[in-house]
Amino acid sequence: MDVPRVVVTGAGAVTPVGIGLEATWRALLAGENGISHVTLCDVEDIASKIGGEVTGFDPENWLNRKDARRMDRFVHLAIAAADEALEHSGLDVRAESEQVGCIIGSGIGGIQTLEDQFKVFFDKGPSRVSPFLVPMFISDMAAGQVSIRTGARGPNVNTVSACASGADALGAAFETLRRGDAQAMIAGGTDAGVTRMSMAAFAASRALSTGQNDDPEHASRPFDSGRDGFVIAEGAGVLILETLEHAQARGAEPLVEMVGYGQSADAFHVTQPSENGEGAARAMRMALKKAGINASDVGYINAHGTSTQLNDKFETMSVKTVFGEAAASIPISSTKSMIGHTLGAGGGIEAAVTMMSLREQKIHGTRNLVLPDPDCDLDYVPEGARDVSMEYAVSNSLGFGGHNSCLVFKRFTA
Repeated sequence: MDVPRVVVTGAGAVTPVGIGLEATWRALLAGENGISHVTLCDVEDIASKIGGEVTGFDPENWLNRKDARRMDRFVHLAIAAADEALEHSGLDVRAESEQVGCIIGSGIGGIQTLEDQFKVFFDKGPSRVSPFLVPMFISDMAAGQVSIRTGARGPNVNTVSACASGADALGAAFETLRRGDAQAMIAGGTDAGVTRMSMAAFAASRALSTGQNDDPEHASRPFDSGRDGFVIAEGAGVLILETLEHAQARGAEPLVEMVGYGQSADAFHVTQPSENGEGAARAMRMALKKAGINASDVGYINAHGTSTQLNDKFETMSVKTVFGEAAASIPISSTKSMIGHTLGAGGGIEAAVTMMSLREQKIHGTRNLVLPDPDCDLDYVPEGARDVSMEYAVSNSLGFGGHNSCLVFKRFTA
């Protein structure tokens, strides 16, 4: 039996530079900054005081007040992105609910709810803990609530692989369609990690930028010699994936084709990437092999690009390992340079950005790259948006625990 082709028919995003994919994409092309001083929680005694917040976001634009109060912010963001993606695709989920699934990844789930309820527990006792605590904080509730809201009754899963969660959700959805377990999938990532406990924890692990508190606009600086850690952020990105046959049968326009997914483990360290980026290299090689293309066919890489010392150095090395002499001629950029690190949402948001890059044959630049690190010597598009002719594009996502995920997209041709 032939393996079905998988296409993207819709996409949605909620990010620190825009509510909606179009707003996000235009802001990225313009090089706009989404990082500022944190207002969502008290950070006075935390080393890092900056983050990427989704400003102007009101969950009651999507949910009634009662339902919104019974969901954590990470679910609110996922619902907004999923609604946009479904509207974009025109998919009528309820008309064929058993053939539509939902996989949405989240790295940390409802951490704000957990923080709030721990305070209630310690201050007022166990009898005062909310009965909604569990269905608000467990990380599968983005996928669960989107499924309930849309009526999707096919495969319903939450991927949790730290900052690769959103990419792995898309990869799992891709494979679900290829093996015939569904005809369409709602897939992506979400996280709302700009909370007091989350920021304290990441700061304690020395992962966050702390040297740019007075200049948040320039704090996220992937591949720059002055980078000193990532900037935590929140957001969601969701794609609608379908088999090509299903999309054509309902008259939907395929936006791009998803052709490859690779996944690997470093088996090395809880937070540090493996030496020379060998784990990321294996994921990329697997994705290219599955796509049936050569390294030289790739015209753009949306990097994980976190603005941490080890990630940027070793991701650069992994690209050189996989792409060889071609590495120097492939444009690479980091979406995180403008929106910060949205944790498990990153893979979903960056896949949507990669899709737009293929559609418009244009890529956004890497902001704040002023003094390149000598160890990071590839083409990171520091000048801003660039027109690029490309057929294939890659999106990388790498996570604590040694999770590596690579997605390959192609310009759609019938």
